Amino acid sequence: MFALKRAVRKGFLVLAVVLSLSLVNQAQANPRYSSIVIDADTGAVLHESNADASRYPASLTKMMTLYMLFEAIEQRKMTLDTRMQVSVHAASMPQTNIGLRTGDSISVRDAIPALIVRSANDVAAVVAEALGSSEANFGRMMTDKARKLGMHSTTFRNASGLPNGEQKTTARDLVTLSARLMKDFSNHYHYFSTRSFNYKGTIYRSHNRMVVSNTQVWTARKPDLSALLDSMWLPPPSAVIVV
Repeated sequence: MFALKRAVRKGFLVLAVVLSLSLVNQAQANPRYSSIVIDADTGAVLHESNADASRYPASLTKMMTLYMLFEAIEQRKMTLDTRMQVSVHAASMPQTNIGLRTGDSISVRDAIPALIVRSANDVAAVVAEALGSSEANFGRMMTDKARKLGMHSTTFRNASGLPNGEQKTTARDLVTLSARLMKDFSNHYHYFSTRSFNYKGTIYRSHNRMVVSNTQVWTARKPDLSALLDSMWLPPPSAVIVV
């Protein structure tokens, strides 16, 4: 689904967000792409382009779903072995999913890679209902958390990123969330390098090709965003890259 990667550039810990999304308001004259690159250690902005333009977060919504889940673990409201029930609503979520059925349950341990590797919409709904009783309420909780993190231009309405006209964000807000995931939950950060996982005998492999192919080449030869884009597969609208 997505990758959170740290790239060292001349001593900097670099965090980049590139969005290629449909505009929230098609009448706006904003360019298609928005991006921001920061030094994750200091927060200094190294590059930005339309970083405050409103965009649909799509599957990157699950970054906040994971933030909320990691927080619940740290607060001991859940453990990796906690099992979460699958409702009719969660089981009805469209692809991508892992085929959860009404009445099933899934552990937090399995939910994490399902969100990261598979971008499983059914699992996102399960987590939302486990933490917020309903997905609508969880969306409000996500938005409240976004405000506390300083994401003032982001509104969440669901846990998966499935289409909703009121769900919006910016590249600047997403890089804030990315940095806080790294900082606040460093002990869970290793999950973001997961390439595959096994659930009930089925092996799911990441379908994400939006990863820098060679950070070393980028940092050595072209220390700017154009080189980062050169090394990436650029997705169609409604997809997001976090590197």
